[in-house]
Amino acid sequence: MGERRNSYTDGFWWSKDGIRLHYRDYPGRDDRPPVLCFPGLTRNARDYEAVAERLAGEWRVLLVEFRGRGESGYAKDPMTYVPLTYLQDVEALLDELKIARFVAIGTSLGGIVTMLLAATDRDRVAAAVLNDVGPELDASGLARIRTYVGKAVQHPTWMHAARAVAEGNGDVYPGYGIEDWLRMAKRLYRLNSQGRIVLDYDMKIAEPFRVPGNEAGPDMWPTIDALRGKPLLVVRGARSDILNARVADRMIERVPGATLVTVSDVGHAPTLEEPDAAEAIDTLLARVANGQPVV
Repeated sequence: MGERRNSYTDGFWWSKDGIRLHYRDYPGRDDRPPVLCFPGLTRNARDYEAVAERLAGEWRVLLVEFRGRGESGYAKDPMTYVPLTYLQDVEALLDELKIARFVAIGTSLGGIVTMLLAATDRDRVAAAVLNDVGPELDASGLARIRTYVGKAVQHPTWMHAARAVAEGNGDVYPGYGIEDWLRMAKRLYRLNSQGRIVLDYDMKIAEPFRVPGNEAGPDMWPTIDALRGKPLLVVRGARSDILNARVADRMIERVPGATLVTVSDVGHAPTLEEPDAAEAIDTLLARVANGQPVV
């Protein structure tokens, strides 16, 4: 464990291959399973700040940073930047904290890790939120991500960074203004020791991602079947180029009682702060808290 920062404590654990990894721990009730949040490919714990602050108190919330992101250490071998390794890292955290059951919220890559966790040890997953991701990923979205992931950029000011984020993501969040872009920039970037604003991840995470088929691994549809009988929420951005509507509908068909929420006028991926998404998460958590059966 580490230093307390306002509403959360910084925690650290070690991977099997000796990397010091980081998470934020927001306190909550100990009579409920904790909520573990897993971010997307180039993202970090800051993506879930608002979600955690809203849920904390009623729920213990852990914001996990995968290796190579945020305050987690970087891997010596870039080919460990793959979902199966992230799965092993999370399993080490669960064992370290003696977490028997948890609610998983996973965005994009984090959703892939969530599905793998369910397939590996379904009894540990009390419920799941899959944010704009499924067992099939749209080729057009993957091609778009490959154009920018792993490209080192830096900016002299936060306003320059915000403008760059807006230029690259205007189609994803068409309703955003400059304050929104500044907020996103401060989630994506960090200030380095030279006073430059740089992306907050190891550029080498792109090496395995650029190998076709390495984004999710083998056939992921069986992992959805592992979530049957559990509360499941699928959140999809209406403009998403990663999770298309056909795949989202098929996911709901395979898991009786699952819910699909489509966030209007948003692409990949919703922030989960949108009112429709936040309400759906609250409904799912209420089912967990009340022990409601899946119907």
